[in-house]
Amino acid sequence: MELCPFEHSAGPMADAQYILPNDIGVSSLDCREAFRLLSPTERLYAHHLSRAAWYGGLAVLLQTSPEAPYIYALLSRLFRAQDPDQLRQHALAEGLTEEEYQAFLVYAAGIYSNMGNYKSFGDTKFVPNLPKEKLERVILGSKAAQQNPAEVRSLWQTCGELMFSLEPRLRHLGLGKEGITTYFSGNCTMEDAKLAQDFLDSQNLSAYNTRLFKDVDQDGKPRYEVRLASVLGTESALHSEMTSRLKSYEFRGNHFQVTRGDYAPILQKVVEHLERAKAYAANSRQEQMLAQYIESFTQGSIEAHKRGSRFWIQDKGPIVESYIGFIESYRDPFGSRGEFEGFVAMVNKAMSAKFECLVASAEQLLKELPWPPAFEKDKFLSPDFTSLDVLTFSGSGIPAGINIPNYDDLRQTEGFKNVSLGNVLAVAYATQREKLTFLEEDDKDLYIRWKGPSFDVQVGLHELLGHGSGKLFVQDEKGAFNFDQETVINPETGEQIQSWYRSGETWDSKFSTIASSYEECRAESVGLYLCLNPQVLEIFGFEGADAEDVIYVNWLNMVRAGLLALEFYTPEVSSWRQAHMQARFVILRVLLEAGEGLVTVTPTTGTDGRPDARVRLDRNKIRSVGKPALERFLRRLQVLKSTGDVAGGRALYEGYAAVTDAPPECFLTLRDTVLLRKESRKLIVQPNTRLEGSEVQLLEYEASAAGLIQSFSERFPEDGPELEEILTQLATADARFWKCPSEAPSGQA
Repeated sequence: MELCPFEHSAGPMADAQYILPNDIGVSSLDCREAFRLLSPTERLYAHHLSRAAWYGGLAVLLQTSPEAPYIYALLSRLFRAQDPDQLRQHALAEGLTEEEYQAFLVYAAGIYSNMGNYKSFGDTKFVPNLPKEKLERVILGSKAAQQNPAEVRSLWQTCGELMFSLEPRLRHLGLGKEGITTYFSGNCTMEDAKLAQDFLDSQNLSAYNTRLFKDVDQDGKPRYEVRLASVLGTESALHSEMTSRLKSYEFRGNHFQVTRGDYAPILQKVVEHLERAKAYAANSRQEQMLAQYIESFTQGSIEAHKRGSRFWIQDKGPIVESYIGFIESYRDPFGSRGEFEGFVAMVNKAMSAKFECLVASAEQLLKELPWPPAFEKDKFLSPDFTSLDVLTFSGSGIPAGINIPNYDDLRQTEGFKNVSLGNVLAVAYATQREKLTFLEEDDKDLYIRWKGPSFDVQVGLHELLGHGSGKLFVQDEKGAFNFDQETVINPETGEQIQSWYRSGETWDSKFSTIASSYEECRAESVGLYLCLNPQVLEIFGFEGADAEDVIYVNWLNMVRAGLLALEFYTPEVSSWRQAHMQARFVILRVLLEAGEGLVTVTPTTGTDGRPDARVRLDRNKIRSVGKPALERFLRRLQVLKSTGDVAGGRALYEGYAAVTDAPPECFLTLRDTVLLRKESRKLIVQPNTRLEGSEVQLLEYEASAAGLIQSFSERFPEDGPELEEILTQLATADARFWKCPSEAPSGQA
């Protein structure tokens, strides 16, 4: 699970939902000092892990939209032939204004930053903010087009229309008529996704590294291909735990074929660098971890990835920390397929010491949570909790904190690790007072002063005691229960436990579309609840009035975030597009429901004459009104999760997540105000590492759209053109599954 920094909000243009503005914030990740402190061997280890992460991150293009790989290939060719300054001269000569060329640079930076043309945070499409004809002139007259006219024209013809299209179904990621996704073929519906999940559960196969493709045979019957990500194809003669799974199945009268080889040439490059990293591992656990990751990506085995994750959990306090694979399921419309990500980071010792104190207090703090002991894990498995400075984070976006692995069985029995990404928080939290929306004037200075420190506390509690708490009641394949059926009582009903997880079922597979957001909400609520504990605040160095200010700003930040969350709600289909923001809206609803003036949201008119709003939190009622309300809500969340009560969980969660225009808040109207004043999420420029002889150099770039583009232009110096060829070939091989976004494909290849 990942914790994302809160979205900032401000700015013009009501139609800005589908463009990235020219003045978008761009920040550089600073890890120079942490990298300097690494030994030569640690630098080599970090370098090869970074290479593996960057190569694997390219798979996200194929996991996002049909056109994303072509857009990436086209931009990469343009900027390899001419850097942003050189291309600018050509663009101005072609009749573009400075503003239009900057809009193109921002679009290109956005593609690289999100690994596709949909925002990683909110899953909304973004399009170039300039006329299509002008962009076409720049592309077809570019140096890249002069060098390879047929290739560049072909790429433009393949993706140009889709790059600009805002046809309703293409505006957001989603399944069936609700959006576009490449985790499923274009003709798949939510019913297909549910059927496929039941099939996977029946075979004890994980969905994390799969995609689902549906064909229709001559008799009109559907045929499903479950394709695993792996280097090896289905025809491989090498026997492994996976080869016996690669076959045809009949399931509930439907034909399923399990194949593998998705993203094969990309994963081949990942594996090559993981092999090289092994030579510089600090210990045998790291070597065994990497060996299992290699096995996982080679064979398509999530079980091997779990084994690697076991070694990773056991590798306590490494100097260079990393994780890689198909990890977070936020962007799968069904909620069970993992997006590829990889990160490499170095320990920040000062903040890590505070987190270690929090870990030492964890068993005591867990007893403070508002559910009976039987609903807590039998034994708290003391995890690693470190603050890291990120060197590399590949995928569609960079979170502020992570609690992994996401495998329920490992989390319950082996434990997990918590990571706070310190240099990400540092850039995510630079806030200008004049851009602070929806707060009272007398709250703004306090908010700016304490937002960063309060979020350090929230990240710590959210990751360690939010995601790290709670027990799932499970009946294993032999029929044995991990709880006492006779004595454990449901505190909500006063009765014995009536439901639980059966063998093969997981939190994600059972709660599917609400699983991610529900769990983020539970973790955020734990953070708010436990930040009231003086012992917690002392660990982070806050006492007295300062401690009270940290509490106030943490709660105020959550309330404001709940309002900002409305940007990520789509009224046309009554759905949320971002798990974290939905979670924050739900918490806002819970605190509003508590009444007694604890929280108010009031529409106003801004100094510019346009609609505005103010959120208020009565700091004197946080403990007397807010805490009991949160306590009741948290207990219900945990009990429903522990017992696998999907119907009860959905009723509770979807009830709070509903967005209506009912007074007094009138949230649908407030959503228009939020959109009017929103500010786009910052783009983050990451460094590169380069091997020069036996030494690893750190290459840094300026904090601008051009700097971000340059970082990607220099990311794959050895094989850039080859990678673009691979991406377009892989995309073309499956293009028939999305031939016309408004029609379902049929027939065999």
